[in-house]
Amino acid sequence: MADAIKQYQVNRWCAGTTAVSDDWVAEEVPVALVYNGISHVVMMCSPQHLEDFARGFTLSECIVEHLHEIYDIQVSELDEGIQVELEIAQSRFWALKEQRRALAGRTGCGICGKESLQQMACTLPPLDNRQRISSEALQQALSHINSQQHLFNKTGSVHAAAWCDPDGTIAALREDVGRHNALDKLIGHCLDCAHELREGMLIMTSRASYEIVQKAAASGISVVAAVSGPTGMAIRLAEEMGITLIGFARNASLCVYSHPERII
Repeated sequence: MADAIKQYQVNRWCAGTTAVSDDWVAEEVPVALVYNGISHVVMMCSPQHLEDFARGFTLSECIVEHLHEIYDIQVSELDEGIQVELEIAQSRFWALKEQRRALAGRTGCGICGKESLQQMACTLPPLDNRQRISSEALQQALSHINSQQHLFNKTGSVHAAAWCDPDGTIAALREDVGRHNALDKLIGHCLDCAHELREGMLIMTSRASYEIVQKAAASGISVVAAVSGPTGMAIRLAEEMGITLIGFARNASLCVYSHPERII
């Protein structure tokens, strides 16, 4: 499988002097998801944890509702990229064919392949989750997340999605050149490991976009914290879906944009 990072030669300029050295750089490759023999989407991804990505994307995009509806996943490296073949329940495959979606993803591409604005409309029920998260637990998770961002610490060019227990312990973390990909990888990993996504919180080292909130809702995640700001559409969707959306979660401070009652 292709490496997630590689070394490239770089000319460094500093205080009027130059030096040639090697630098670690994140790689991105085209990854095609193929369902029951039919190509559905191509995304630009970091070439690691691709089975997690396939599971998470399939669930967070509501292609299936349950993990047991994914029968098999096969990852193959081709000359032009990587192909991930999934076998899903036939009823889900028929529904997928009706959607007629064909994404050609830029890095971390979001809704660019939706055929109409109607496909953006949320059809998920609001989350009825009364969990409470302390601000101290959130700050604890934030203080430890950087030490687990191994790709970012070498390259400075990838996003991370972290799943944290209610006490602030980081249970899992995934990185990718695309923030949505990182979240899909995290969701796929957590569901495969039977983590309870209704109890805990998601931390994104990026902004909080509409699709981050939508994927969280589809996975039952009720608390989403981002180190950068949210978009207006993300705030409106979070309010509608019963999700606590937090932005600018850094430097011992945070802004809660929706459903603040969960933060104590």
